Amino acid sequence: MSNFSSWFFRLRSSSSKFFHRYRTLHNKYAPTVFNNDSTRNARSTSLLPFALALSAGSLALHPHFSPSFCDSDRGVNVGGKGSTQYVVKGSQKEFPRELLEELKIICQDNISVDYDERYIHGKPQNSFHKAVNIPDVIVYPRSEEEVSKVVNLCNIHKVPIVPYGGATSIEGHTLSPHGGVCIDMSLMKTVKALHVDDMDVVVEPGIGWMELNEYLEPYGLFFPLDPGPGASIGGMCATRCSGSLAVRYGTMRDNVISLKVVLANGDIVKTASRARKSAAGYDLTRLMIGSEGTLGLITEVTLRLQKIPQHSVVAMCNFPSVKDAADVAIATMRSGVQVSRVELLDEVQVKAINIANGKNLPECPTLMFEFIGTEAYAREQTQIVRKIVSEHNGSDFVFAEEPEAKKELWKVRKEALWACFAMEPDLEAMISDVCVPLSHLGDLISRSKKELDASPLVCTVIAHAGDGNFHTVILFDPSQEEQRREAERLNQFMVHAALSLEGTCTGEHGVGTGKMKYLEEELGVEALRTMKKIKSVLDPNNIMNPGKLIPPHVCF
Repeated sequence: MSNFSSWFFRLRSSSSKFFHRYRTLHNKYAPTVFNNDSTRNARSTSLLPFALALSAGSLALHPHFSPSFCDSDRGVNVGGKGSTQYVVKGSQKEFPRELLEELKIICQDNISVDYDERYIHGKPQNSFHKAVNIPDVIVYPRSEEEVSKVVNLCNIHKVPIVPYGGATSIEGHTLSPHGGVCIDMSLMKTVKALHVDDMDVVVEPGIGWMELNEYLEPYGLFFPLDPGPGASIGGMCATRCSGSLAVRYGTMRDNVISLKVVLANGDIVKTASRARKSAAGYDLTRLMIGSEGTLGLITEVTLRLQKIPQHSVVAMCNFPSVKDAADVAIATMRSGVQVSRVELLDEVQVKAINIANGKNLPECPTLMFEFIGTEAYAREQTQIVRKIVSEHNGSDFVFAEEPEAKKELWKVRKEALWACFAMEPDLEAMISDVCVPLSHLGDLISRSKKELDASPLVCTVIAHAGDGNFHTVILFDPSQEEQRREAERLNQFMVHAALSLEGTCTGEHGVGTGKMKYLEEELGVEALRTMKKIKSVLDPNNIMNPGKLIPPHVCF
């Protein structure tokens, strides 16, 4: 097994093994596929490419009662909401026996109080964030009705709820600082209906975007958002994610037509019809997208689909500095070229990719492009960008049109985070997610790069350069206070710089617990008070993912 593979499995195995243990428990009915010619049944049999390797170490899921459900996180008992704190503070209450018995009746065998399983669900797999407590109980609902019953019972008993999807979030979204019930949506992954002629699909929240696209491929369609491997559709809605294709297709808010959501009292709400546009009432769909599980649990999603492009070209080129690379990205967007991806990697990130994948790429700032359309159009756009690159100190412009070559090029970009862990396997990552108006990207990246290069920590830069969003992967040891402080200093530098340029602290990763402290500076106290009022109406007992998104000091 390659170095990269071993570290990829290190990060994903613990959260993924449940998915495969229970895959046989929900051999769902085939979804209905609609088109002008016929209405027929179809069954998706696709699996994530890396699924077959994740079979060892399955945990027993038969519930047993323990007098001390909300165990301390392996002896760590300090914390705070700040990103560099080792754990997030929370309260601990005895879990009601009556509620446990009621949950057993609803979920039957799909419930667990096994400590190791609760610990895994309480510690994000791709993030250094931790909480004092872990979930008391894990439930695996199989239907919207079960979700509604579970939520209603938790509301009656005033027990916190934490939704759990693909476990790929990195800002502490799935922490359980107050214990409670973790609702793992991995059994709800049916494609309920595909409307080929309308180019939309209705799915349950547990299906992953990669699995969905495997299902859609025979119909010539795809869902264009592409966050980290393993992300589920429900979690993508909750965090308002995007990915490398957002520069052409928009973010999650632009690609969701409607939702079904279970509110804190167990009520089930459909936010909109299946029409492509509507002016009927408040836009409840957009209210729920990005709410991070604090207003309700998503149980059904209707998604807008796209036609698989007829042809595509992937290009790469190198630059002497990240400023030059960013300037080319900006010039490309202003030229009117309809790129579908523009990704920037600094020399440290390229080095990590070389180490993880055994490659020999030039270790210098690199831009990656994708052009789509007809064969002639894609090639024409490629040559226009080649000229722009040559005018901005670019070199080694190469492009690929063969499917396997293109797939290999994008693979190294999508696996960038795990390549960093392969380079520094004993460290954790703090990942910035700032986004600024496109014209400010070059300035922000160059200022940030100088600060990162001067730091004793290993830091890489990865940017969705076409829409002004960039990440820094700051590798550090969370148990070392000096390193935590330095990592947070770098993160704060970039956030404050982005806010000074009319940007945001998070372009696509969401707030969770890690970004809460920046919201007042970005949005203002009145906006936060409005958010708090909305939550207090929809969730008066504050059971829905408490301690996330809205800073706890905000009141009205």
